Amino acid sequence: MKTLGRWARAEWGELYVTVRGRLLRRRWRAVPLAVAAVCLTAALHFVHNQSWGYGFVQDVGAVRAADPLWLALLRTPLSLFVPALDLPVWGALAQILFVFGLAEICLGRWRTLTLAYAATLAGTLYARVGIWLGPDSPLGLPASDAHVVDTGPSAAVVGLAVFLGWQYGARVTAGAVVAAMVVEVLVKENLAGREHVAAIATMLVLCALSAARQRRTRARETVGPGLPRPGP
Repeated sequence: MKTLGRWARAEWGELYVTVRGRLLRRRWRAVPLAVAAVCLTAALHFVHNQSWGYGFVQDVGAVRAADPLWLALLRTPLSLFVPALDLPVWGALAQILFVFGLAEICLGRWRTLTLAYAATLAGTLYARVGIWLGPDSPLGLPASDAHVVDTGPSAAVVGLAVFLGWQYGARVTAGAVVAAMVVEVLVKENLAGREHVAAIATMLVLCALSAARQRRTRARETVGPGLPRPGP
């Protein structure tokens, strides 16, 4: 048990301390974006399930590779909050509250929203590339997937979880999320699984860029005002 406790502190300690302190100080005021995202997702799900609202939600938030690119880009921000009708909405709401909440506290509101959009957009653009490559390519998709609606909030949730885990030292957790999404693609070949992997790949690239920037910043800080700067 002691070994498990030490591992848990090493894996989640930094994340726990950051989140606990801010939640104790501000409670729900610390996560307005996460709360708003949950409310918007629940509202869109309710409207989507009504005969009078199905077409409206499809028109404003359903993205397919068959759509013109300009229309897909216009719909993508709202598609972040349109859950799949064939999956339990409560699971999606819990994931959004938990992952968006952690990200909002640790990364900030606008950075969280930007990363969520980047993850969703990566899946949207991959679908178009995959269909262009065709089913004969390892990265390709069948033409029928052009008419399948994109993943909705799940790509953003997966992407944020990986980025947050990597940035805050929860590398095993981030690796577990990556492994789970890869297994999903291998076991259940579908568009959603491929888009999740595309979102993860995008987040890993952003993690690498962030790490490189931090190394450059630390290198500049270690160069004192009276010391010569290193050559190129």
